[in-house]
Amino acid sequence: MAAERLSMRKVKEALRLQAEGRSRRSIAQSLGVAHSTVAEYLRRAQAAGVPWPLAAVLSDADIEGRLFPTPLSSHVARPLPAWSEIHRELRRKGVTLQLLWLEYKEAHRDGYQYSQFCEHYARWSGKLDLVLRQEHRAGEKVFVDFAGQTVPVIDPTTGEVREAQIFVGVLGASNFTYAEATWTQELPEWTQAHVHMYEYFGGVPAVTVPDNLKSGVRHACYYDPDINPTYHELATHYNTVVLPTRTARPRDKAKVEVGVQIVERWILARLRNHTFHGLADLNREIRRLLDLLNDRPFKKLPGSRRSIFEVLDRPALRPLPPTRYEYARWKKARVNIDYHIEVLGHCYSVPHTLVRQEVDVRITTHTIEILHGGRRIAAHVRSERRGGFTTDATHRPKAHQRHLEWTPSRILRWAEQTGPRTRDLVQRILDSRPHPEQGYRSCLGLFRLARRYSPARLEAACARALTLGAVSFRSVNSILQNGLDRLQPEEQTTLSLPRDHDHVRDPGYFVTSTPGEI
Repeated sequence: MAAERLSMRKVKEALRLQAEGRSRRSIAQSLGVAHSTVAEYLRRAQAAGVPWPLAAVLSDADIEGRLFPTPLSSHVARPLPAWSEIHRELRRKGVTLQLLWLEYKEAHRDGYQYSQFCEHYARWSGKLDLVLRQEHRAGEKVFVDFAGQTVPVIDPTTGEVREAQIFVGVLGASNFTYAEATWTQELPEWTQAHVHMYEYFGGVPAVTVPDNLKSGVRHACYYDPDINPTYHELATHYNTVVLPTRTARPRDKAKVEVGVQIVERWILARLRNHTFHGLADLNREIRRLLDLLNDRPFKKLPGSRRSIFEVLDRPALRPLPPTRYEYARWKKARVNIDYHIEVLGHCYSVPHTLVRQEVDVRITTHTIEILHGGRRIAAHVRSERRGGFTTDATHRPKAHQRHLEWTPSRILRWAEQTGPRTRDLVQRILDSRPHPEQGYRSCLGLFRLARRYSPARLEAACARALTLGAVSFRSVNSILQNGLDRLQPEEQTTLSLPRDHDHVRDPGYFVTSTPGEI
């Protein structure tokens, strides 16, 4: 008895140390017993439902009786649970086999212990089909892929035959299935089929598991897959996570592989003798047969895909967002030195501080959004005018903004306020350039002189420059710096520049000369 009491004491000590978070190896060292002995004690305690702290009414004999029960005669019949109910409950979030065993024991005190309970369940579940043997939590995953089989659709006008692709989605817990025909497997149809699937379910699973289809996954990698930006945006909009399967690992997508096979057998095979003249007609017939498939009773389990979906998946699905996802394409672009990027033949402005940097562009039917570092920096209404420019004035540097505020008429109005000779000089400067904007800089220089000198001096300097034929900002500035504007008219004549000097050109030279003659 002393040895037995010592054994129970060590069992209780092992339970206490485990509750404190000690490892089995450290517990074994503390008790001076083998690691396998500790593992056996803890396994029996878990199987018998003996937690720590122990109930005060439990004696050592009670504990020993639970951990080391006397084997019953083999002929004693014990009640068995409804394994199909156990199987279904296991798909609920947080439900474990141990919890179901505890509930079973509450209803049947003489029922099987935990280890035998698990063994019986394993035998029962081993007889199920592979598609039902996998365990998936309610509302957790949807598996999506395109079927290998296609359906011919005939154009009634031209007689051309096109092969429609078949998109398939299968929920993990209930096997509730969705199918839809698309023209291609490209990104627009891929994302649109997801939108229709989520709406058919009336909610969104926590995880969306695609095959490594190029439309959705740019670079296939199980540990760090590179998701297409559009597909990633779709997932964000619907609050789901995309976890692609591994390449060449069919078991990762066994759920949808079997789902595709069922769709091919129960839907596409029944359409083999039908003739379709449009994608809408084909999808209408697919939806009719899809509803029949989801309502079809299981062979080895009670209920159907729809009945299990209503009980398990539908309550656990995340709600649909208020608005439907709008398809958008993404591309990268580099900002040119004129602070514009080119998108589909049209140029759109971005803040000038991003010149020569790479940005992300989101293209929708109506808008062009430009992002840098994950932050939206510009948005424009989409234009179909090739070769055109769409510019936000706030994207220009301050100097460019001030420059564009000036027009020839505004410059002339300012010059006229200073005096008629100033206006004549400004007009001569603008006329002497092939394009008026080429003379803006000289005119803006005159404005700067107007802040340093009085209007009378600037007017006199402009008059002297016109007399000398020196039509430029530099000439007016030199006249003012040297005080030549203050000379009397007779002195101005005396000091006029010689007209016959070899290095002095007539004012008309700058108007009539061509670039090749200079």
